[in-house]
This record gives sequence, structure tokens and C-alpha cells, in this order.
Amino acid sequence: MAAKWIEAVTGSLEQKRQYKKDKARLDGLPEPYATAAKALHRYFMNYGGIITDGDTLIVMFGDFADLWERAAADETPVRDIVGDDPVEFAETFAQAYGGRRWIDKERDRLNKAIDGAERVEGQ
Repeated sequence: MAAKWIEAVTGSLEQKRQYKKDKARLDGLPEPYATAAKALHRYFMNYGGIITDGDTLIVMFGDFADLWERAAADETPVRDIVGDDPVEFAETFAQAYGGRRWIDKERDRLNKAIDGAERVEGQ
């Protein structure tokens, strides 16, 4: 009973467990893959386009960990993965996963605020 209440406030505990497992996979990568994956992970966490749907986000981070583990196993050069523009790589990777994004919420909030201001102005 308490777990359901906690999940209602904090989100799915299973999703948190899976996220921690995938994060540990990134932390366990050999260099230089660990440094690159952690830097991209940090960017994802601050990127305004990140997904708000927990299930989709968990799939994205699992796929991300898979990508870096495979690259490390194959000894693929980091630049062969991220290309010349790591920002473009990160944003394209995140955008490949559909779903509502944090910025969508802020866009809705901004539009509603401007609509409200316009109604006040028209009175």
C-alpha cells in the first residue's frame, strides 16, 4: 500500500531500478567509452528535449547503454559513434524516441500565459 503511494509521488520504483542498472553499465565501461557515455548522459539529463514518459526514457537509456557496451566490445573509435558533432548526435539520438518532452510542457505553459495576457489586454 505504501509503495503505491510512494510511486504516485516519485514515479515507478521499477523504472528507477532499471535506470540505476543502466547507469551502472555506463559506469562500468572501459575508457574512453565511459568518459564519452557519461558526458552524453549528462547532456541528456540537461537537454530540454528529453522525454517525460518514464517507460520510453528507460528504453532510451537501455539502448544507450547497449550502444556503448557494443562499441567497447568492438573497440569502435568514439568519433565513429558520435561523429564530428557530439551535440547533434545526442539530440538526434534523444529525438529518435517519441513521446512528450519537458519542453512541450513549457511550450504549453507559455502559450496559455500569452493567451491569458491577450484576454486581459482585450478587455
